[in-house]
Amino acid sequence: MEDAELIEKLSNEDTRNYGFNLLVRKYQERIYWHVRKMVINHDDADDLVQEIFVKVWKYWKNFRGDSQLYTWIYRIATNECLTFLAKKKKRFFLPIVDVEKELCHYIDEGYYISGDEVQLKLQKALLTLPDKQRLVFNMKYFDDMKYEEIAEITKTSIGALKASYHHAVKKIEEILTGN
Repeated sequence: MEDAELIEKLSNEDTRNYGFNLLVRKYQERIYWHVRKMVINHDDADDLVQEIFVKVWKYWKNFRGDSQLYTWIYRIATNECLTFLAKKKKRFFLPIVDVEKELCHYIDEGYYISGDEVQLKLQKALLTLPDKQRLVFNMKYFDDMKYEEIAEITKTSIGALKASYHHAVKKIEEILTGN
């Protein structure tokens, strides 16, 4: 179903529930993987996805239509991820290195993570990046999003995103090559 049809159904009180169910079906998996790449842990990602769609439902009337529907949902998801990670660091009074170790533990244990050695090494390298840089890298590299879309989601200039992506790639290359 096209976004225009979803928006129409969500905007009509008689078809709002049905439209929301269709929206969740359409975007749930993409949002899950967007979140999962940031928080690593399956259970945390699952919980966040539920919270994200609750916010989509709750704040639906705030959607003005000046951006694409999926961009609006991704923005909510992105903000929830960054807030979750910041709270996690504060809640446990953990420096970033300890949070990285905790997330690496999930990769090492193989919980819900599959892939060859290079893929696992890449995932660990990503955890060394600052959250926003990792977010930009994930959206560009894994989700194959255009800088314009990422800029709309993150409310960041295209130039800053390109620089962030470039720095992320360089750091990851250094880690993977051992330089």
